[in-house]
Amino acid sequence: MHKALGPTDIHPGLVKRSFVSELLRRLSFRWIDKILILGAVCLTVFGLLMIYSATFTGENSTIYFKKQLLFSIVSLFVMVFMASFDYRRLMPYSKHIYAAVIFLLCAVFLFPAKGGAKRWIPLIIFDLQPSELAKLATIILLATFIADRRMVIDSWKEYLVAFGIGAFPAFLIFLEPDFGMSMMVMLISLVMLLIGGAKIRHVAASVLGLIAAFALAVQFNVLKAYQLNRLLVFIKPGIDPLGSGYNIAQSKIAIGSGQLFGRGLFRGTQTNLRFIPSHHTDFIFSVVGEELGFIGGAFLLMLFIILMWRAYKIASTAKEPFGTMVATGIISMFLIQIVVNIGMTMGIMPTTGITLPFLSYGGSSLLVNYCAIGLLVNIGTHRFTQH
Repeated sequence: MHKALGPTDIHPGLVKRSFVSELLRRLSFRWIDKILILGAVCLTVFGLLMIYSATFTGENSTIYFKKQLLFSIVSLFVMVFMASFDYRRLMPYSKHIYAAVIFLLCAVFLFPAKGGAKRWIPLIIFDLQPSELAKLATIILLATFIADRRMVIDSWKEYLVAFGIGAFPAFLIFLEPDFGMSMMVMLISLVMLLIGGAKIRHVAASVLGLIAAFALAVQFNVLKAYQLNRLLVFIKPGIDPLGSGYNIAQSKIAIGSGQLFGRGLFRGTQTNLRFIPSHHTDFIFSVVGEELGFIGGAFLLMLFIILMWRAYKIASTAKEPFGTMVATGIISMFLIQIVVNIGMTMGIMPTTGITLPFLSYGGSSLLVNYCAIGLLVNIGTHRFTQH
């Protein structure tokens, strides 16, 4: 008879090989959602092309393109890292991740303002925007909270704690000020709470409370003048065509002039003559509409639909509540950004600083987007592995 092996009898090399084998198995090409990754990469390449087209004239004409290309390469490595471990290991550290992001959100007030807002922490190669990180940190902590309660939130006490997880970073972001991103964090939280078992009356009361808080902010001049003007322009288009309404007016002209097939790459007059401010960031869809027309815009939307379809598939087939809720939060994050950003450029949503995922220029945004894709891949591959 062979002697049974005990824990101390296992050779360290065997343990190491076993770990490596498990890691390779999880990252096996067979189990990875290739369509999800391909969709994200196609959107990134699309974005690089649009950023180059929007900024190729003038001095240092390729600086934004080169930086975004570097961000893209780094983001791919980040995606691989986020997909390479058991995502459930994030649960014990969710509070630490959240606390670190809250610290960064407070730290932004120590640095000089840019464009009238304190939203960035200057680093060596780029400016870090903690509000982007706050979206993912909120999703992870809220998913942990909901999963710990098996997707049942009955009492007001539990609901208010969960609501506070989203409300606290949203409040800090509002103070920067960044009203659009603040509302986005709250919307992600409310969607997760609704899907995660909260009572409809609790969520409805929260929405009414947010509306009342907004009304009080307007009444007591808490909102900045430009924020209020943006809302007024949305309600009454054309009220200030050379001021707060300028961006929207020029964006609508650009998209309308693209017609069916567009003016062609590098041929957008509104874009190349710099009539559209922030044309490589918040208003990147205007460049798509002008240069590639309805066909280009429809192709872009198709890529987003494919991405959302795969994300929904992962959320609906996740093996346990934490994976379901993380995927749900990521879906709501992407969907809100897509709808608000494209709607803004077409004049059917208020002007905000919310970027278009994978297309708009920005290192923080792209890194967070690929962190989210990595987590989705991670959750998806664990559907086929043993727990």
